[in-house]
Amino acid sequence: MSPPNAIKTFRDLLSFLTIIPVGGKEDFIFTTAENVWLFPLLGGFIGLLGAGYFVGSSIVVNFLLGLANRVVAFQIGTLSALIAAAMTIAFLSVITGLQHFDGLIDLGNAVGLRNLHDRKMKAHAWTVTYWGAVLALAVEFAAFAGLFFVIWRFSINPFYAFAAVLAAEVAAKLSMVTIVWAGKPSHKGLGSIFLAKAKKNLNAAAYVVAVLIAFPVFWLLGNTVLGLAAVGVVLCSVPVAFGMRWVSNKVFGGVSGDMIGATNETARAVALVLFAIVLAVLA
Repeated sequence: MSPPNAIKTFRDLLSFLTIIPVGGKEDFIFTTAENVWLFPLLGGFIGLLGAGYFVGSSIVVNFLLGLANRVVAFQIGTLSALIAAAMTIAFLSVITGLQHFDGLIDLGNAVGLRNLHDRKMKAHAWTVTYWGAVLALAVEFAAFAGLFFVIWRFSINPFYAFAAVLAAEVAAKLSMVTIVWAGKPSHKGLGSIFLAKAKKNLNAAAYVVAVLIAFPVFWLLGNTVLGLAAVGVVLCSVPVAFGMRWVSNKVFGGVSGDMIGATNETARAVALVLFAIVLAVLA
């Protein structure tokens, strides 16, 4: 891939996966679909932004809480972790344009309806049902809870949370690669473009990219075991993707664009919860 093509591909991928105004070309959807295998790399970049936001927001929150603590005495550590975790998860949702969060809502909207046609219509309607809201909020709360525990438990070394955010985003994007690779389209639309144009054989490289990002990130903590555990957590996004494919087949008769986005959010939440458990045991 020539440097100009590489730059165009990166810009198109970033235009699709985030709200960052990098000026992706008109054909950015097709370029993205043909380069799904690079999603974990973009996940590392987005995760790096999220991790940097976590550090910055933590500094500001701790400073403001320190000032408030001079007036009213309270426990800063727990409140700071709660706010930083909530702000970071919100940042990751917003920077992706809430499109993956919307996928969770659409899935929840369709659950419980008996007719396949009704489920598809409900998923594409501009509405939020009770079950749609519950499912979306439950998944995001799981992500928040996992990150909160990491921040709170390892407040002395914020790099643990920094690494968890970065690696979890890599896991989220790897899950998207997996469901695109393994799924069949439910209907003609955005999802079907990805499933048709994704270079199936090249997608195997995504798993190598994910491992090459996850291991060094936690290895920098000076613990090889944690680095290997991080690889395991990131690769857990693969069974998550297959589970979401099963759900998608049951609910929609195949994989849709909404389900690809919902898989991203679910895999991130699972990864953050697993990171919290792994770090509690090994760190």
